Amino acid sequence: MKPSGILHLVPVSLGDAPPERWLPAEARALAGRLDTYIAENAKTARAFLKAIGTVRPIQEITIHTLDARTDDRDIAAWLKPIAAGGEIGLVSEAGCPAVADPGARVARAAHAMGIRVQPWVGPSSILLGLMASGLDGQRFAFHGYAPVDAGERARQLREWEQASARHNQTQILIETPYRNGAMFATMLATLRPATLLCVARALTTEREWVRTHSVADWKRQPPPDLDKQPTLFLFLAKA
Repeated sequence: MKPSGILHLVPVSLGDAPPERWLPAEARALAGRLDTYIAENAKTARAFLKAIGTVRPIQEITIHTLDARTDDRDIAAWLKPIAAGGEIGLVSEAGCPAVADPGARVARAAHAMGIRVQPWVGPSSILLGLMASGLDGQRFAFHGYAPVDAGERARQLREWEQASARHNQTQILIETPYRNGAMFATMLATLRPATLLCVARALTTEREWVRTHSVADWKRQPPPDLDKQPTLFLFLAKA
């Protein structure tokens, strides 16, 4: 049987926290011995490698940068050397690679080339937030970012709320950290009073904070401190 290379999908930190808190020892050891990576952000990837420790100096580790403009031919060229039995790592800027992340293109290319794709256990803000929210964990949708324009954002939230009520489906979204306050305010102004809203801030870090209340209850208390901190928003509307 023809030998196959391995594309290792290695989760990285969601924030400032010791690696042993969010990545199993076997995954850390694997990540530390690889000599080539595909990364959404080379600077973040180097910080990850420095945190977990590497067998060889970080400057000797090859890091290919992946973004929305990366050509499929470049991805194939990065993977080709490992097709006969080598190994390469794939990391996101935060959390799990290939989930709401351009790394999915790399995984798809690896399958097409007959390369084994191996996911490793680590943090996913989407699943961690859903776990802690108390909202429906069987039916959910992750939307990424809502529109930046306030009017469009409100219209989109109302559409997602209607879908949530119709399908009993938890809606999940993220926001650029410096716009968290504006997003939270728009949600309180737009969503129905009985809709359950969860705010999950700085997951896996010392500043982790997760709370779920109805929109009406959120309005009765001071807004949470979300400024410049990675935050996940989840909500579930009643039919």
